[in-house]
Amino acid sequence: MDTQKEEPTGLTTIYIAEGILRAMVIQGVLESGGIPAVLSYEAASRAIPVTVGKIGRVRVLVPIEWEKEAQLLLEAKPLKGKVFAVPPNVAVQS
Repeated sequence: MDTQKEEPTGLTTIYIAEGILRAMVIQGVLESGGIPAVLSYEAASRAIPVTVGKIGRVRVLVPIEWEKEAQLLLEAKPLKGKVFAVPPNVAVQS
């Protein structure tokens, strides 16, 4: 997992979650849809388990060429009878 503050070349932030677990859910959703995704977070958040504030923020990054597909996937409404939805209290980048 990427721990850099700046976005690596060729990647864009598609989602910001409060806490690693929520970010991992989003990463899994993207990857299950065939969209490569990596997480970027403060290194201190692994040593100090904080899930709020700047230290607790985790960015989900995708390759720039996958940005539109990733946004569509994350904005999609759950199918009737399905229970999955993007976790609350998170910011989707526009």
